[in-house]
Amino acid sequence: MKITANANGIRISPRKVRLVADLVRGLKTDAALNQLNYCGKKAGRPIFKLISSAIANATHNYNLDENNLIINEIRVDKGNTIKRWMPRAHGRATPIRKMMSNISLVLQEIKDSGNVLSIKHKIDEPIRLGEAPKEDKVVKKDDKTKKISKGTNKEAKVEPVVDKIVDTKSEGRGGHTKIEGGGVKGFTSKIFRRKSG
Repeated sequence: MKITANANGIRISPRKVRLVADLVRGLKTDAALNQLNYCGKKAGRPIFKLISSAIANATHNYNLDENNLIINEIRVDKGNTIKRWMPRAHGRATPIRKMMSNISLVLQEIKDSGNVLSIKHKIDEPIRLGEAPKEDKVVKKDDKTKKISKGTNKEAKVEPVVDKIVDTKSEGRGGHTKIEGGGVKGFTSKIFRRKSG
């Protein structure tokens, strides 16, 4: 039985990833993970995660033993290329090509267990509501009334005072004051120029 896993768009060039992929090709999965733990290359981390993902696929979907798996195929292909520019002398610019890698992994069983069909996990059915949810009763408050005693007791509705919307730029100390001399030019600027010949 073969189990596949893919990692696309890894931001390391394929040439550098292939150095690490050659280390683990043909190894058992636990030996490959141990090898990648002590690998000093940056590409070791994404390949480690990819192998872990493939093992999880095998155990969860097909109920396979993770100690019975071997890396049958690991292939590193060229992905997208991000183009950037580097400034150089005399106003020139040279292109930078940032390469990406697509890694595909195939695991295979050492001893065939005979499991071919994937396990279908049961998904809970959604809860069906018999009726629409009942709305909460809203209690309306009566308008506030205030008694004014100016000789006679009368009930009068008191309206809440609403603050005026004020521009926030004009708030604060001296925000509403006019700037003195703003906009009025004197006659001296017409006669005496700063750059006169």
